[in-house]
Amino acid sequence: MLAEVPTVAQTYLFVVGVDTHARQHMYSIIETTTGAHVDAQTFPTTQTGLARATSWIARRTVDTPQAVLVSMEGTGSYGRLAAAHLANVGYRVVEALTPVRGKGRAKTDALDADRAARDVLGLPADELRDHRAGQVAGALQVLTTARDRLSRDRTVQVNALTGLLRTHDLGIDAPGPLTTVQIKTVKAWRAREEALDQQIARTEAVRLAARICELDTQLKENNTTLRTLVTEHAPDLLEEPGIGPYTAAVILAAWSHPGRVRSEAAFARLAGTAPIPASSGNRSDHHRLDRGGDRRLNKALHIATLVRMRTHDETRNYLQKRTTEGKTTREIRRQLKRYLTRKIFKLLTRTNALAVPA
Repeated sequence: MLAEVPTVAQTYLFVVGVDTHARQHMYSIIETTTGAHVDAQTFPTTQTGLARATSWIARRTVDTPQAVLVSMEGTGSYGRLAAAHLANVGYRVVEALTPVRGKGRAKTDALDADRAARDVLGLPADELRDHRAGQVAGALQVLTTARDRLSRDRTVQVNALTGLLRTHDLGIDAPGPLTTVQIKTVKAWRAREEALDQQIARTEAVRLAARICELDTQLKENNTTLRTLVTEHAPDLLEEPGIGPYTAAVILAAWSHPGRVRSEAAFARLAGTAPIPASSGNRSDHHRLDRGGDRRLNKALHIATLVRMRTHDETRNYLQKRTTEGKTTREIRRQLKRYLTRKIFKLLTRTNALAVPA
């Protein structure tokens, strides 16, 4: 008979829920044995504010940090510094569950902090996700965020240049997507004698093309750095079909460090690929999409799965087999994402450098 895993309420005396923002965080303390609300307070995100918050928590709980759990939203973004500060003091800091939004559901900072604490009370203590930590995970988080920003900026600049070439006769037709050669050609243009609106349009086109080329260089440098870090710490990921440096970096940033995700099932929940039963009436085998977890990780796995479905022979054969059995493409894609999640978890816990205890 399996031993019962103690819940958060059975393991800790207090839970502190934290709703994080850019300038201030809201803290709410819940007593686990009775569920009573102890106190709530807002503190600035400055170092002084974090020190005051730590003292405030200590005065309203117990002297032993190990008896207090901190459930915090945004530990990889606005709450990163607060999570590191509280962890250094001795508190266990975990990621709060993804809040459920819906019509008629009240929302304030105080309520969000309170929910962050209450939502984990009945969960097994060893299934919670500890906050992200470590220099490598932090570096990968910065690099992947920067890449997302650079990619968005490039799309904006390309769309602007395409629109300009389609509305002004500057010598380049752009009925479809611009090619690299066309962009470099525009960048090399020189001023010429022509109508005023054409002159201004040409100057703006040159500026946009130069910015696109600059972004291409920055994206290439970003990709090189990502590949170097991933190759150093988890080269097995790059050998998987459909997984490049960016996708591997997103996976490693979410994985963070050994012990943060303690089981394959927990990693699937983190990735949002764990099937959630949604049966009703005559449908007894229906499952729905899990909207929780790390959405960037889920997106990365989704893209990797699509690539595998197009280019990986083994995946294509599986797709054909399941299609003949009556499965829809959506159902097959979800199964493939779950399979890929399981395989990645095995790779992460096997031989990568991050899996070596510090």
